[in-house]
Amino acid sequence: MTDALLALNAGSSSLKFGLYPAAGDAPIATGLADRIGAEGTLRLRAGYGADLPVPVPPDMSDHGTALETVLGALVAAFPELTILAVGHRVVHGGPDLDAPVLINEGLLEELEALSPFAPLHQPHNLAGIRAAIAAFPEAPQVACFDTAFHRSHPFVNDTFALPRAYYDKGVRRYGFHGLSYAFVTGELARIAPRLAEGRVVMAHLGNGASICAIHNGRSVASTMGFSALDGLPMGTRCGQLDPGVVLYLMQQEGLDANAIVDLLYRRSGLLGLSGLSNDMRVLEAAGTTEANQAIDYFVFRVQREIGAMAAAMGGIDALVFCGGIGENSRLVRARVCERMAWMGIEIDHERNALNAMVISSEMARTPVLVLPTNEELLIVRAVRSVALGNDAVPEAPLLHDRAPEEALAARGGAAG
Repeated sequence: MTDALLALNAGSSSLKFGLYPAAGDAPIATGLADRIGAEGTLRLRAGYGADLPVPVPPDMSDHGTALETVLGALVAAFPELTILAVGHRVVHGGPDLDAPVLINEGLLEELEALSPFAPLHQPHNLAGIRAAIAAFPEAPQVACFDTAFHRSHPFVNDTFALPRAYYDKGVRRYGFHGLSYAFVTGELARIAPRLAEGRVVMAHLGNGASICAIHNGRSVASTMGFSALDGLPMGTRCGQLDPGVVLYLMQQEGLDANAIVDLLYRRSGLLGLSGLSNDMRVLEAAGTTEANQAIDYFVFRVQREIGAMAAAMGGIDALVFCGGIGENSRLVRARVCERMAWMGIEIDHERNALNAMVISSEMARTPVLVLPTNEELLIVRAVRSVALGNDAVPEAPLLHDRAPEEALAARGGAAG
């Protein structure tokens, strides 16, 4: 019999999952349902090792069938499995939910009401919760909110210049990717505590992308606002957009609300600019004019928003990349950093090519790090605390073997 905790992390085009023991941070199994749709793929691994069997071909046509396939594969791989509790990433927690909570029907209704704020994510999150309740009816379910990390924003970074009544109704800047930022902030505090106490600009770059200003471990500003549309261009989302464009689309192009949602959430971003793909890997390999222009625009916006986040804190002490693109695209990292010398940013191209933890040069004034995020582990830790009442100290570091920590020590960033 294997007692375990399950973390489910539904993104806009993917479903990550992690199966963990009741105690300890080393996973029993991890996996990724990627590019959900007609060309979706599923990979399931035992811990960090061998691949486990999955249905061939896996049914990945939408998030619902992908989740059913994932759960079936886990049960087949671990027939003696007992799920003690399940944790879920929920993108939107509104203005008040600032910590993980146990799920009940009343909470589900409250979260359903927030779906218009995050239509590309919240319905998938809630579908995952209901599927997990059906699959594991005796297991407590815990919701962890992407917006919670940003509830420390000062008023000026939390509001729009609209009549105050709208703010009171919840029309405000929420910020997202909070689970990723919370995990990476914790990792930075572990490996470089003095840096973590300073002014850190963190770039979560993936199919969804944002940048966060974090001062002494607390979020003070984010590029994402009322919805997960704002800020950087993303895989299929437009990023920052003049509201006048939406008025034009309504008044001159005759688009209704549903058509605008489809355009801004599903047909814009890297996909819309390139006319080819929302996947940075595909665009880097394509070499077409349109693909290159999409990358150019993405890089430019990342550079611009790094500057804005540094300005929100009055400076920058470190830049951290995370997320699928941030962790894996050497090209994007190099291009983002190549015009940032005025901020003390200079990368070592050999370290960058190796995906080292510290990719800044020895002479750089501002350290640049690549820290893999692990939202599933953060979710599991929350499940232990909320559902099992276990606040044990996390196990030993996950990243220590990646890292020339002496490079940080030379800048006074590492412990000791």
